[in-house]
Amino acid sequence: MAGGGWPSAILLDMSEYPISRFPVPELADLPDDIREMIETVHEKSGFIPNVFLALAHRPDELRAFFAYHDALMYREEGLTKAEREMIVVATSGVNNCLYCVVAHGAILRIRTKNSLIADQVATNPGKADLTDRERDMLGFALKMVNDSAAVSAADIEDMKAKGFTEDEIWDIGAITAFFAMSNRLANLMAMRPNDEFYTMGRG
Repeated sequence: MAGGGWPSAILLDMSEYPISRFPVPELADLPDDIREMIETVHEKSGFIPNVFLALAHRPDELRAFFAYHDALMYREEGLTKAEREMIVVATSGVNNCLYCVVAHGAILRIRTKNSLIADQVATNPGKADLTDRERDMLGFALKMVNDSAAVSAADIEDMKAKGFTEDEIWDIGAITAFFAMSNRLANLMAMRPNDEFYTMGRG
């Protein structure tokens, strides 16, 4: 429940199921900067995504995680924000990460204004309703997921020939790599997606 001094509207996920296998700190016990981060997210979203609460178990790692996450996912140049979310959903599906598929699937639906695309991409990108660019992008990302050691200079040149810049190719690889770590950490914690994510963007 809400910690001391917190507005009563800011509440932890009250599901009967745990957010994480690891301890989840009380909001009142968090460092000031992390409390401020969570307040900002709550004001914007109307709820606190469980990733913030679960990672608050290790404050230094939470700060580093979101610094890199934001640098990759909110970059203005190159890939669109929807394309970035599409990479997350497709690769998290391969990695069997429930949290990232559900949470980023919600964001993908909102970014694309398409209520179908997240389920398609998470389940079988090859059968999803994608543009040629999206299909090429996810093909490269999925090679990174399944056999990154096999990614070659020829693959890079092929992506350039298909119209991707070096920065965009880097972003595809970096997002895939970052969320490979995130997926495994979420699976370690058995991090539970917020119920709110399941219905977002489906209207």
